[in-house]
Amino acid sequence: MTIDRRAMLAGAAGLAATSLLPGASRAAVPDGRKWVIVNALGGLADPNIRDAPDPFSPRVLAEAHASGVTAINCTLGYVAGPAEPFEKSVADVAKMDMLLRRYPRDLVKILSAADIRRAKAEKKIGIIYGFQNGAMMGKDAGRVDIFANMGVRIFQLTYNPANQLGDGSMAPDNRGLTPFGREVIERLNAQRMIVDLSHSGEKTCLEAARASKAPISINHTGCRAVTDLPRNKTDAELRLVAEKGGFVGIYFMPFLNVSGHARAEDVVAHIDHAVNICGEDHVGIGTDGTVGQIDDLQAYEAVLAKEIAERRAAGISAAGERPDTYPFVVDLRGPDQFRKLIGLLAVRGYSSGRIEKIMGLNFLRHAESVWGG
Repeated sequence: MTIDRRAMLAGAAGLAATSLLPGASRAAVPDGRKWVIVNALGGLADPNIRDAPDPFSPRVLAEAHASGVTAINCTLGYVAGPAEPFEKSVADVAKMDMLLRRYPRDLVKILSAADIRRAKAEKKIGIIYGFQNGAMMGKDAGRVDIFANMGVRIFQLTYNPANQLGDGSMAPDNRGLTPFGREVIERLNAQRMIVDLSHSGEKTCLEAARASKAPISINHTGCRAVTDLPRNKTDAELRLVAEKGGFVGIYFMPFLNVSGHARAEDVVAHIDHAVNICGEDHVGIGTDGTVGQIDDLQAYEAVLAKEIAERRAAGISAAGERPDTYPFVVDLRGPDQFRKLIGLLAVRGYSSGRIEKIMGLNFLRHAESVWGG
């Protein structure tokens, strides 16, 4: 008898996730296998291998399928470093196109909300092309058209520092959106691209949400009222984004707890707060991580310490990220992370319908309102 690796991993992960839920019977946990699950910011890669020439190994693809994820907003393009931002961004998009052509059985490029539904129907993983820094615009807002034609669907205005569009969350002056930033937003609206205000400073976020003619998103964040760190969003930001019809994704990051050691209960607490502020139709998840299992956590810690040192030296790190913190939630990682979160929200008293919205339907609705069906 042949055993399908995807089915085997999915079954094992589901059993493990259920067994880790205190006080929950299997019957109480919704079966999310038929749901659209969207990670509004994440990735596909093997966390055990750094700088792999091809990130989509058989193991990576098998674990992604086992996780149940339908679509992922994957960061492409320039974020920081010595590379020329425009050239780096064009090259990254071209490389991802090449990789998707290599794996047509498993992966599909997402250009519309209908593509997300198609990915689910065809049991593929949808890859949404997204940027996390608008530095590749240079001084030419017309470059938005170039990237829209290449299939980039999500455009984050800033990373942690300031750029020519506005101030990031770690920029000291909180100066807000620049005139060029307003010009870029107008062009993004015209091209029906999602404007993402993750990593932005508070004033930049509020001004951008007001300037945009279309709903905007904060694809990966936490709630500052729960954990007072710059990478988390204030209630004013969360509320305005929701009032404008937008989307807020809660991440699985150290910024969810002031200790830097976030756990699953912190994710639930931040989701709770976001739902209370935004309403249940505007909240989802953007983990800012992969679904790959880490084989040796001690070896990973050594690599992570080096990465944090590099980020600090480059001036792009955020308050709350340290060599002793993980860029994930320690008990909510690997291929079972979504099933476990579904179970934890059910234990919290969330209905199956509300959980399904948070796991993917709210992002799908947001995408449809901006991209079209």
